[in-house]
Amino acid sequence: MTEKEPLYELEFIVRDYELDLQGIVNNSVYQQYLEHARHEFLFSRNIDFARLHEEGKDLVVIRAEIDYKSSLKSRDRFKVTLNTYKEGNLKVVFEQNIYRLPDLKPVVKAKIIGACLFNGRPSRPEDVMDVSLLGLNS
Repeated sequence: MTEKEPLYELEFIVRDYELDLQGIVNNSVYQQYLEHARHEFLFSRNIDFARLHEEGKDLVVIRAEIDYKSSLKSRDRFKVTLNTYKEGNLKVVFEQNIYRLPDLKPVVKAKIIGACLFNGRPSRPEDVMDVSLLGLNS
């Protein structure tokens, strides 16, 4: 199975303080990379977390599935890619991958499932924001 072209991608570089005693990126840091890429993607689509929250609308992660394929080390360059789709009426899925650069070695494969809340209650994504901005496909 070949991967489709990503909807969004963001490049990073590993910082020394992200490493554990083994000299590799700590597993929890990968979740921060994934989250930052999702936030930057949303911001690039004019979806502002702070503004949504002020309107009583929140986007929350309800499940994270992460497969660690290989490790990154200090000063490694890498990119996070992202695609989206809807799952059922309430869930938005972010398929994200991390690849080391320049060789594109797979590092992480993740499926992050989110939901939308309006005044604390589950809501359909289209009732919370313009979902066309997310590039959702069913």
